[in-house]
Amino acid sequence: MKDFELVAKTYYGLEEILAKELTELGANNVTIGRRAVSFTGDKALMYKTNLHLRTAIRILKPILKFKATDADMVYDKVKAFDWSKFMTVKTTFAIDATVNSESFRHSKFVAYRVKDAIVDQFMERENHRPSVRINNPDLFINVHISHDECTLSLDSSGESLHKRGYRNSQNEAPISEALAAGMLLMAGWNGETDFVDPMCGSGTFLIEAALIALNIPPCIYRKSFAFEKWNDFDADLFDNIYNDDSCEREFTHKIYGYDINKRTVEIANENIKSAGLSKYIEIKQRPIAEFEPMPQKALMVTNPPYGERILSDDLFNLYRQIGSALKHGFVGNEAWVISSHTDCLAAIGMKPSKKVELRNGALDCEYWKYEIFAGKRNDFVRKKKEKK
Repeated sequence: MKDFELVAKTYYGLEEILAKELTELGANNVTIGRRAVSFTGDKALMYKTNLHLRTAIRILKPILKFKATDADMVYDKVKAFDWSKFMTVKTTFAIDATVNSESFRHSKFVAYRVKDAIVDQFMERENHRPSVRINNPDLFINVHISHDECTLSLDSSGESLHKRGYRNSQNEAPISEALAAGMLLMAGWNGETDFVDPMCGSGTFLIEAALIALNIPPCIYRKSFAFEKWNDFDADLFDNIYNDDSCEREFTHKIYGYDINKRTVEIANENIKSAGLSKYIEIKQRPIAEFEPMPQKALMVTNPPYGERILSDDLFNLYRQIGSALKHGFVGNEAWVISSHTDCLAAIGMKPSKKVELRNGALDCEYWKYEIFAGKRNDFVRKKKEKK
């Protein structure tokens, strides 16, 4: 099969993790961009990336590139392209436009002009027009404009890949599955120890940790991908890729989750059961103030409340309780905590060994790593240097 250009989109801060994932899947010419990683591969790799990538949110296949400085130029270039390669008058389609340019002020107007160009081409050729359908179209078309560089791509994913398909219900502010997986990989999670999230919410970290530990493809639960409606879809090839479980592995440790809210624990259990992972995950209703020492070596990754609008004494006290739990119940282990407020993270009362900038939805966040040790910090740092 012939290789072609592809682009995997992701969240800010996860680009290097995604590039590593792509390399391990066999992608060629892997190049890191801003919230995206470009690469080359064949049709089989395109199917695999949709199924296996943990930190991607969509996989795009560029089909047309050109320069333009106004909407009329976009219209002319798009209309001149032969759309019969990818669709017919019976094909429903939707257009998503992202614009970062002084020449183009409104992404919706760009999408409108692209739609006009496609429809007008078919009207002139066949005196019939394809229909736009927002929900579940046959073809997703992505338009990206950066300054005067325009790229039209086919979106092979459809619904964002962070929507794995295992989530039955959620609490008010669940973290994206793709972001959670990226944070786990960034923390070095590989299933070789226990794992704990003491404020687990709807269970996203717990489920993603189990999927990584067992090496189960994250999107195995999804009902469909956009490429399944393409005119060149190879059903046999995709079936072989989908049903290949040769890379799955055994997980002999345990994943623990706790949350103070009873209903939240129920939601997490529903999602864990939906993912078929109850055997590996134990979850209980318990506040962070009652955190108990782990029986074995473990990794902690957690996403506590941020207090997006109001920083209160109660919120700072919560982060102080996190610090106390780490100091008294997590010695010899590593913990990673994300928050949109560095003041809250500082309230944990320990010096982080690493800080990473991430975005959780619309919020700029920092992701801090803590190495919990007994005794004086200087002795701990000296011993680490001696080991190297």
